[in-house]
Amino acid sequence: MIRKIITRNKMKFLEYNDLRKQMFSECSPKDSEMILYLLPWLLSVNHQDCPGYLPDLDIPFRVHNVATEKEIRQREKTFKDMFGIHEKGSLLKLKPVFSMIQGLYTIGSIGTISQTPESDCDIWVCFDGDELDANQIRSLHQKLYLIKEWLNQNCKIPVYFFVSDIRDIRECRFGSVDDESSGSTQTHVLKEEFYRTCVLICGKIPLWWVCYDSRVLLTYDRVLNEIRKIPYGDDDLLDLGNLENVEEHEYFGAALWQFHKALERPLKSIIKMMLLKMQLDASSEELVCHKFRQHIMIKNLDNMIHDPSVFSMFFVMNYYQGKSDSDTITFIKECFYLRCGIKPYSKKNHFKKKLSDIFFSQFDIDKDVRGKLDRFSKWDLETQILFGKRLFKLLLQIYRDISKSHSGVASKIDREDLTVIGRKIQAFYEVKEHKVAILPKPMGILNVPGLIFQLNVGKWYVYPGNTSSGHIVSDMDILFAIAFIVQNDLFETGRSHMIPNSSSVSLPEIENLSIKIREFIHQHHTVIRGDYLKKASISKMLVVISFEEEPWEKSTSNIGLIYKNSWGEIFVRRFYTEKRLRTFLDECGCREGQVLADYYLQKKCINYSMLLDRVKKIIEG
Repeated sequence: MIRKIITRNKMKFLEYNDLRKQMFSECSPKDSEMILYLLPWLLSVNHQDCPGYLPDLDIPFRVHNVATEKEIRQREKTFKDMFGIHEKGSLLKLKPVFSMIQGLYTIGSIGTISQTPESDCDIWVCFDGDELDANQIRSLHQKLYLIKEWLNQNCKIPVYFFVSDIRDIRECRFGSVDDESSGSTQTHVLKEEFYRTCVLICGKIPLWWVCYDSRVLLTYDRVLNEIRKIPYGDDDLLDLGNLENVEEHEYFGAALWQFHKALERPLKSIIKMMLLKMQLDASSEELVCHKFRQHIMIKNLDNMIHDPSVFSMFFVMNYYQGKSDSDTITFIKECFYLRCGIKPYSKKNHFKKKLSDIFFSQFDIDKDVRGKLDRFSKWDLETQILFGKRLFKLLLQIYRDISKSHSGVASKIDREDLTVIGRKIQAFYEVKEHKVAILPKPMGILNVPGLIFQLNVGKWYVYPGNTSSGHIVSDMDILFAIAFIVQNDLFETGRSHMIPNSSSVSLPEIENLSIKIREFIHQHHTVIRGDYLKKASISKMLVVISFEEEPWEKSTSNIGLIYKNSWGEIFVRRFYTEKRLRTFLDECGCREGQVLADYYLQKKCINYSMLLDRVKKIIEG
């Protein structure tokens, strides 16, 4: 009886998995071929003409079941032709001894309605630490590194490999899965996301997926014991551990991480935060991944919602409808519509259109609003920023609701993790004197039709290039205004203009300084986890010498400092006497040789070398 159920569930999972692959292929025809079929083939061969070749590899790698995958076998000739291999026969012939890769799995938005051209592809490469020794694991990392180099050049989708020991996955040890994650906040939450969103590229089916039946209590341990009795099938089930519940403090910690990550990808993060809040408020209820598995196992292909994003959003919307918050419900629908990149009139993306119709037939969006969302790429800068502020306001509200209603949960999170999370959030969002603020961007990129600089009554204003109604930034200090547009990725060479004024500041010098600031911000120092565990300190500075003065007027009595601290925050200060500059440097500990300093001075300055040397002596003490 149990074996029949397992066999049926495997077939149901593979049907569902094929639909996810079709969605991936529809969204990314070329890239999906490389990831779904070429990747497992490359990992399973070691030919000198192929990416990933290791000349000293004694024991080759082999993805489980790779040679029996029809889709891969059909494409092998094409793969060989691609790399100029003329040998006859398959390169997947079974060797007497090989290192087994248990499975390759995507996690996240790949193959869902949420996949967009901006999506990346996270792939878990799973091995059994009881079967591979340290040298074999090291070789696996080397092989994947070489394959990734090739994919970086030939694949539009950024691909990231996470080499995972199945023993660690069973115990939910994910400290190294994500450089931005923390061990105490990304354990069972990450496993829930994996089971809910994974696509099997090649290898074994996660055992968890077959442990359900509507008539029989089919526990994980019962199935595991059954398949251990005798060799079952082709040994095509992988024990990655059960998942019954997620502790409240893990949901809380994961929500904090999403709040931090919302700076770069707010639409993606806000949907995840809402799901996490819903799960946190109902932590005693059945996990969403369990509900999704049940749905897949009992539905037919015709009425199956084979998309974890759409399935989860139904729960999120019903949750917020229960709170009778119509404004939030309306905004959430708009966010999800934009997040998925819906193109209602496109003749492509059959699966995406079908799934979006299912969702939005129940949670409809006003026709005019939908038309506006369809034109999102053409929104003016001010409208985009306002939408971004609405996003940020909702994110803050969710964060405050979580913090207020679950205040006792935070104490269970590792204090170090909580410190890092809090300081990351602080670095991005807290308003501080002299700090350059970061604009909340809905899609990570803002539409900027050029920039217009204007000096009005001693104050500098920067406007978007197509209008003078509503400035982007204003400040008495031109350095602050320039740093603001560069920090927020609004500057683009050759697309700026200046309204004539009485100052000596020229547009070419603004562009030159903007380029210098951009290099300054992105070079030398990358903020790492350990930096947030220390007090913030200045890590590097750009010294701008007498920017506004004419070439023959420049002196040390007008020094601008644009500096970045160890938490990644950007500040702008101005000093009109050498004494005040020296005092600031002493108070900030910039005399200890740990601060990188760069300089900007107009090349046409009359006393260029002498003035630059003088300023360097002040800065370096």
